[in-house]
Amino acid sequence: MKHIYYQEGQLYCEQVRLHDLAEEYDTPLYVYSKTQILENFNAINGAFGEMDHVTCYALKANSNPAVLKMLAEAGAGADVVSGGELFLALRAGFPQQKITFAGVGKREDEIEYALKENIFSISVESIQELQLVSLVANRLNTTAQVSIRINPDIDAESHPYITTGLKQNKFGIESEKIQETFKIAKSLPSIEIHGIHTHIGSQITKVEPFAAAAKLVVDWVAKLRADGIGITHIDFGGGIGVPYANTIKHEALPVDELPENQIPPAEQFIAGVLPTLQQAGCSVWVEPGRSIVADAGVLLTKVLYTKETSARKFVVVDAGMTELLRPSLYGAYHQIVPLSIDTFVQEKVDVVGPICESGDFLARDRLMPKTKQQDLLAVMTVGAYGFVSASNYNGRLRPAEILVNGDRVRVIRPRQTFDHLLQ
Repeated sequence: MKHIYYQEGQLYCEQVRLHDLAEEYDTPLYVYSKTQILENFNAINGAFGEMDHVTCYALKANSNPAVLKMLAEAGAGADVVSGGELFLALRAGFPQQKITFAGVGKREDEIEYALKENIFSISVESIQELQLVSLVANRLNTTAQVSIRINPDIDAESHPYITTGLKQNKFGIESEKIQETFKIAKSLPSIEIHGIHTHIGSQITKVEPFAAAAKLVVDWVAKLRADGIGITHIDFGGGIGVPYANTIKHEALPVDELPENQIPPAEQFIAGVLPTLQQAGCSVWVEPGRSIVADAGVLLTKVLYTKETSARKFVVVDAGMTELLRPSLYGAYHQIVPLSIDTFVQEKVDVVGPICESGDFLARDRLMPKTKQQDLLAVMTVGAYGFVSASNYNGRLRPAEILVNGDRVRVIRPRQTFDHLLQ
């Protein structure tokens, strides 16, 4: 997080003081660093060297049109999981032949949309979906380029809600049925199988599960080729984790020692699997999302009240689960820091939002600098899975999004008004 930092006790995004943005655009407010996003993408993309590859940005992490346009212009492909995301990818300028469509529950109209747009690949996750893709492609008098997603039964060692590569997960074809599924696909009309796809989960913090998945996929490529099925590309998914604790450092801030914070850089994940994947002689596609945008974003929020009971001390802020769902949904950790450091006194508090749910919190039992009413805080590392999960629950208005580029500031999504609640 090089581009979000303290200078003389003030938190900055690139060359812009975040306190000034909160004053001008109000809170809650999402702010992103353009430079950080592009540096993250280029680091991952460049880690492949001369290998034939495509780095597809996973739109589910952050689908703001300005962010998408920026990544498309940087040469990224797009990983989409719905007709809506496909629409956004096309509008942002991602080339059709650099778009893959994944997801376990595609509707027939979404499949038709993808085929009409002639995207690179539809990633298929069941035999019934294969049959439907064949039916739609035949009706359109076209050939569907498909990859088949396999479930490797490998534990990504992340939160159960974001693990996708175990037998009990809904994703992909289990090992015992892989050969049968590929043979059925080969027999169907209007289907061309050109790839194998795997994705074992999100927020993966160790290289070992990635390495195990790479070996399994390469072994399957060899088996399928022996069966006469020509695999030309491997979609290796994404899921590279990022640190969430201690992302911003200052002598006034407490240090939270979380074991999952010791995460190798994204380039190290790539380096750990490249030698294995190269053995297949395939083009390799990856789908990073979080590792491109997470640390480029902060959520600014204002302290409305402080409140103390016999059991707890609460810091009540104007952002909650309607702006950032991850803490309530996963118990996810996000560092929370003041925009202006004016004390070295620390206290243990619950940082909670205004929503009428006991599960509405941003932090629990968190040691942080002592705060008072009207203080401004930043919730860190929210560029991924932040705004995309925002809602209008409790009649709340979705916040504005701001993109900072050097000393330039642009509103890339205006704050909602009450009129939006009628639509």
